[in-house]
Amino acid sequence: MKNVSRHICLSVVLSIFFATSDCHAQDLINTVKAVKPSVVAIGTFKKTRSPAVSFSGTGFIVGDGLTVITNAHVVNGNSSLEADETIGILTGKDDTAEFRPATVVTIDEEHDLARLKISGTPLPALMLGNPDTVAEGQQIAFTGFPLGAALGFHHATHRGIVSSITPVARPAQDSRRLDPKVIAQLRKAAYSVFQLDATAYPGNSGSPVYEPETGAVIGVINMVFIKGLKETAITNPSGISYAIPVNYVNDLLKRKN
Repeated sequence: MKNVSRHICLSVVLSIFFATSDCHAQDLINTVKAVKPSVVAIGTFKKTRSPAVSFSGTGFIVGDGLTVITNAHVVNGNSSLEADETIGILTGKDDTAEFRPATVVTIDEEHDLARLKISGTPLPALMLGNPDTVAEGQQIAFTGFPLGAALGFHHATHRGIVSSITPVARPAQDSRRLDPKVIAQLRKAAYSVFQLDATAYPGNSGSPVYEPETGAVIGVINMVFIKGLKETAITNPSGISYAIPVNYVNDLLKRKN
């Protein structure tokens, strides 16, 4: 009789587990559909170039539907534009993709964030979450354009967990491994970033990191700035990804310029 009871209890537990897993999977499916229209490619347009649009990273829409958040290094790479070249975003999908010019409004070099402004019809905006509630072990997802033009204008979503909440800069093991960028960051006020057990790729820089259940953004993928500060002592760079907490996006949005 005891064995029968145990079997029944185990069956109930497994049923609850699989039902919960199915529920979480459906949550992410629905969330990805809702998030994709708000995730845009960042790049430049030049009519005489083939292809005319050159990718540099990912961004996402917030606030009034005309505000775009991305990494500072994504737009700084386009700081020397030619006379007939324009920075902007690519929105839509496949053959219906549309390039919309953008203006760089504010740059936050310390946290590697940038705010852009577009005109025209507002796009769907993502909700910003509360980074103070983020905990190690919680599930996350992010959507962007890994490898940029190499894979074409197709949104790709990855999922993982927050593996650690860690200082942005890691002191080198000895002075020979220090470089000016690391030294400068170590002199500034320390702040923490999210270390993710998920693989991001070049082109994912600027992608929103969000809660799979709600789509609320908790961070911004960073593939260059943080790795350069934390992994300078590693001969072979790891597959670890990092994200800037969204509270610094909130600070950026409050700036007048």
